[in-house]
Amino acid sequence: MATLHYLPPVKPSAIALGTIFTHTASLAILAPLFGDTYHRAQAANSNEEFFKSKEAATAAASWGSSLAGSALQTYGVGALINATGTLSYKGAAYLGSLIFMASSAPSIIAQVVTEKRPMDTIAVTVVSRIFETVGLSMFLTYWGTRTNPFD
Repeated sequence: MATLHYLPPVKPSAIALGTIFTHTASLAILAPLFGDTYHRAQAANSNEEFFKSKEAATAAASWGSSLAGSALQTYGVGALINATGTLSYKGAAYLGSLIFMASSAPSIIAQVVTEKRPMDTIAVTVVSRIFETVGLSMFLTYWGTRTNPFD
């Protein structure tokens, strides 16, 4: 008899490495590549304005919440990979693209149409979100997300 898993299992190492992947993509790849534009885009996308007022005191809390958010995002992408039975990189790219469209496209369109942000800031946001969705799903497909490979 098939059972319904409300919170599907995802291999813990996939969550840990996916979290590191997301942070590495942001810090080590995108920040040096785009420099100040990347930092402006990240600051503009921050909804936690109170962090800016107490930067020194809340840096650890901000980093910790970002890390927790990355872990939850990684779990969600891994669970979707498992739930859809995605095994190929092509399938992972499609799944990551769908995640991108569902999670990031509305805010990016708002940045272009209503907020009228500079195009370089929007471009960096798009690249960053593609790393976090398409890149993450492809990385997790490479690493493997199933706790039991025979599922």
